[in-house]
Amino acid sequence: MIKEKHESIQKLPCPYTDCGSSDAFSYNTKGFGFCFSCRSNYPSNSPKFDWVAKKYPPLGTVNREDDDLFDAEPSPVRGVIRKNGDGEYLQMRGLSERTMETYNVKTYNKGAKQEYVYPSGGIKTRDLKDKDFYVSKGFKTDELFGMNFFTAGCSKTLTITEGELDALSAYQMLNNRDGYISPVVSLPSATPSKSLWEVCKPYLDSFDRLVLSVDNDKAGNEIADKICKMFPSKVFRVSHNKFKDANDFLVGGASKEFVNAWFNASKYVPDNVLNTTEQFLDLFENSPSHNYVPTGIKALDEKILGLMQGHFTVIKAPTGIGKTEVMRLLEYNMLKQGIPIATWHLEETKLRSLLGLVSYEADLNLTRRDLIEEEGATELVKETITSLTENGLLYQFFLQDGQGVNELCDQIRYFSQACECKYIFFEPIQDVVVGSSDDSKESMLADLSIRLSKLAAELDVGIVTIAHTNEEGDPKYCRMIAQRASVLIDLSRDKEADTLIDRNTTSIVVQKNRPASVEGVAGKLRFSTDTFKLREVNE
Repeated sequence: MIKEKHESIQKLPCPYTDCGSSDAFSYNTKGFGFCFSCRSNYPSNSPKFDWVAKKYPPLGTVNREDDDLFDAEPSPVRGVIRKNGDGEYLQMRGLSERTMETYNVKTYNKGAKQEYVYPSGGIKTRDLKDKDFYVSKGFKTDELFGMNFFTAGCSKTLTITEGELDALSAYQMLNNRDGYISPVVSLPSATPSKSLWEVCKPYLDSFDRLVLSVDNDKAGNEIADKICKMFPSKVFRVSHNKFKDANDFLVGGASKEFVNAWFNASKYVPDNVLNTTEQFLDLFENSPSHNYVPTGIKALDEKILGLMQGHFTVIKAPTGIGKTEVMRLLEYNMLKQGIPIATWHLEETKLRSLLGLVSYEADLNLTRRDLIEEEGATELVKETITSLTENGLLYQFFLQDGQGVNELCDQIRYFSQACECKYIFFEPIQDVVVGSSDDSKESMLADLSIRLSKLAAELDVGIVTIAHTNEEGDPKYCRMIAQRASVLIDLSRDKEADTLIDRNTTSIVVQKNRPASVEGVAGKLRFSTDTFKLREVNE
């Protein structure tokens, strides 16, 4: 904001020899100019015509009394002035006729439509009844609405809004005192084109501060992030609080609140960057502590405390070791502690996964229908299913043929946010992706592992999976699976041991433990063929 009001005159010859436009240049009494044809700021080092120095004195040399340039009819350019009859500068939504005239915003057809004229003459029309927008032929998306009213560098601060009426509203609220000019422009849409940033960068860079009055939503945040990356030291953002946009302030009679918010606009820092004391205090005070649920395996819990929310846990072992049964034991123990979970066993039918949990609850091998019939346990199975599921803690899911990484991440987000699940179990991770070669599968699994580790932290949900290993003991196809895991648990079993007991005993080793830092041997589990259950071995 500046205290001296600078006049500007438009439709002048461009000073640059490479352009030569006869009517695209605007120039003001402060000595700044901008050409809407070649998109160049003035002054600059570009080659100029001989007459330029006298006709357009650069910054700091303008003498208003000695220069006859401004003796012409005052004309802050109004874009293309419509002369088709019924257009009028109509007061509406708190905006005055004077403000409408300043930006040449006319209303037509007795209030049915409103036109916003852009610098090059393109017109965006708003149907005030249907709330739809449409543009004239040749409308350019690489211009800022209102930039033709405020020459480059005419003020220290430029305010940017998402919509034309918001630009008018902000201008009216900020320029309610004589002797002050606070330029306000608007983006042509909430999703500006790439060319807009390229074309308008010199214009934006001519201001010391860029104050954003944009919506607090995804589109508004993306706009703020983009401008912040272009001008990292000069972007500030107005806090809208309960108001959606600048026009909401005006309509709500909160002009003073907007002006106060504008003066107190804070330097913009993207959401993924922490910079202020308030942000760091909030991080300390409101970040969730390590939430975990004991696995029920005492020796394992002594190492990892339990399954961690907000972390990616990987259980790895060669094929045929019994990884699925270990995961099922973890799932069952979660349910018995009242923890909502979602499960997906890719190598089993949905019924087999359910009957595995039923066997743990009934302490009997009821994993197949023939076994159920032999035991005469049909009613027992129904009662057990009811007891396991009546509290709504268990969600069983699967993906359709052709679905993969994106759909799995969407499912995890759904179960975490919509169903309040604390843990998501799925296995094996290698079967989620389908690649035409080992290299393509490695790339897809690496991407999935990175996304799962980030998703767990973002949602504060525990994600637990199983990874098949190769002969070297690394996750098959992709080492990144282990690298991205917060907790890595290795299982081993001697399938060639002399005794049945030893052949059915699985050893547990914690190989990585970021949350609790303790690694090493974490007990043993023994499988019973009678009950089809795992139990911890107390030695």
